Amino acid sequence: MSDNESNASVIAASDIEVDHASLDASITEFAGKNGDYYAKQFHRIHSSTGLLPNTFNLMAAVLGPVWAASRAVWGMFWGFLILEMIAWVQIGRGWWGDPGANFFERAAKQQERAEGFLERAEAARAAGEDPSRFEKLAENIGNAAEKSEALGQAASSEATGILLGGLFLLLLFKILQGLYANSIYEKQFSRWRIDQNATESGVKPKNILLGIVLVVLIGPLTIYKFTVDSPLEVLNEFPEKQVSSVFIDSDKATLFTELASWLEQKIDNAAIAGAGAFDGITAGVRWVLDALGLALIGTPWPVVMLVICVVAWRAAGPRVAIFTAASLAYIALLGYWAIAMETVALVGAAVFICVIIGIPLGIWFGKSRRAYNAAEPVLDLMQTLPAFVYLIPIIAFFGTGNPPGILATIIFGMPPVIRLTSLGVRGVPDSIKEAAVAFGASRFQLLKDVEVPLALPSIMTGVNQTILMCLSMVVIISLIGGGGLGKVILEALQYAAKGPGLLGGFAILFVAMVIDRIVQGAFRRKDQEL
Repeated sequence: MSDNESNASVIAASDIEVDHASLDASITEFAGKNGDYYAKQFHRIHSSTGLLPNTFNLMAAVLGPVWAASRAVWGMFWGFLILEMIAWVQIGRGWWGDPGANFFERAAKQQERAEGFLERAEAARAAGEDPSRFEKLAENIGNAAEKSEALGQAASSEATGILLGGLFLLLLFKILQGLYANSIYEKQFSRWRIDQNATESGVKPKNILLGIVLVVLIGPLTIYKFTVDSPLEVLNEFPEKQVSSVFIDSDKATLFTELASWLEQKIDNAAIAGAGAFDGITAGVRWVLDALGLALIGTPWPVVMLVICVVAWRAAGPRVAIFTAASLAYIALLGYWAIAMETVALVGAAVFICVIIGIPLGIWFGKSRRAYNAAEPVLDLMQTLPAFVYLIPIIAFFGTGNPPGILATIIFGMPPVIRLTSLGVRGVPDSIKEAAVAFGASRFQLLKDVEVPLALPSIMTGVNQTILMCLSMVVIISLIGGGGLGKVILEALQYAAKGPGLLGGFAILFVAMVIDRIVQGAFRRKDQEL
C-alpha cells in the first residue's frame, strides 16, 4: 500500500461521523428521567482519554446505594452498600460505642478471680496453712486486670480517632460513587443497546422501593450488631425454640426433631413396603458385579494382565501400553492385584449401568427440552448433594456391601454422561438434520447415522467424566462395607498408617489413569480415523 493510499485510509477513518441526535435519543430512552443530563455526561466520557473519570454525579454521591438501586446498577449497589456499612460501623464505634468495653469486661472478671484467691488465702491463714500460693495467684491476676484496664482506657481514648476515620471513609466512598457512577451507568447503557431485554433501563419505582428496603433492613441491623456492647441475643443466635413453638405444641420437641422423626418413619415404611423391589435391584447389580469379578479375578492373572496391555496398545498406542504394564506391575508387586481387580469390577459395573441408562436418557433430554427442564433439578440434586448423604437411604433400602455401594456410585456418576450426551445431541446443526430428512432418512436413521456420530465427542467426554467420578467414590463406598482399594485407604485412616495409605492411594491413582488413558486414546484414534 502506498503512502497516499495509507493517508486516504486514515482520513476516511477520521471522517466517520456519529449521529449525535440518534445517540442522544437512545440515551434519553435508556435513562428516562434526567435523560438530557446523562446524554451530556456520556458524551464527556466518550471524549475523555484520561484514566480518571471527568464527570461527577452528585445524586449518586448523596444517595449512594439508593441511587444505584433506582438505576438498577445492582453490582454498584451491593459493593458500595458494604463499603458504606464499614464506614458507618467505625462511626458508630467512635460515637456511641465503647471500643474498650471488651477489655473492661475482661478486667472485671480478672479482678473477681483475684478477690476469690484472696478470700481463699484468708481462709488458709485462718486454718493455720501457708496462704502465699493463693496470694501470689491473686497478685498475678490482679496485675493482669490492671493491664486489661489500661488497654481498655487506651482503646476508649481512641474513640475520636475511630470516629474521624469512619467519617473519612464515608466521605471517600461518597466521592468514589460520584466519580464512577456515570461511567458504570454508561457501561450499562452499552449492554442495553446490545440486548434491551437482558438489561434494565430507566428509573422504576419498584427498584427504588427495593433499594430502600434493603438499605433499611441490612444497614441499621449490621451497624447495631457491631457497635453496641451487648446486642440483642436474637441477632447472635436464631430463635429456634421460639419458632418451633409456633408449629409444635410441645416444650421438649423442636421442628428439627419432629421433621427428622417423620422422615425416619417414612423411610422405614418405604423400605418395608418395597423390600421385594429393592432385593431385585440388589440381585441385578450383584449379578453384573459377579460377572465382572469372575472375568477379572477368576481368570489367571497373567491372562488378565496380558489382555489389558494388548487392549491398551490397540486402543491408545504403545506408550499407553507401556504405562499400563508399569502400573499393573506396581499393583501386582505390592500385593494389590486381587483388590485392585475388585475395584475395577466395582467401577466397571457402575460405569456399565451408568452408560446403559445415561446415554438413552441424554438422547431423550437432548430431543425434548421439556423433559430436560423437568430432569435438570434432579440432576443438580444428584451432583450437589454430598456423597455421604447418599449412603443413608442406600443403607436403609439396600443394606450394606458392594451392591449398595455401586448404587450410590451410580447416583453420583450418572449426571455427567446424561448432561453431556444431551448437550451433544442438541449441538447437532439443524441444517444437517434437515438435509438428512430431505434425503429420506427416518427418525431412527437420523439418530443412528447423523445425531449420535456428530454428538460422539460430547458423549465420550461424558463417559470419561463418569468413569473418573465413579473411581472417586471407591473410598466412600468402603464406609458401607464395600471392598477394593477403598478398604485399604479406610483401614489406613483408622490406624493413621501413612505408608500403606499412600501406597494404596497411588494404586487407585494408577487404576484411574490406566482406564482414563485407554478410553481417551480409543476415542482419539477413532476420531482420527473419521
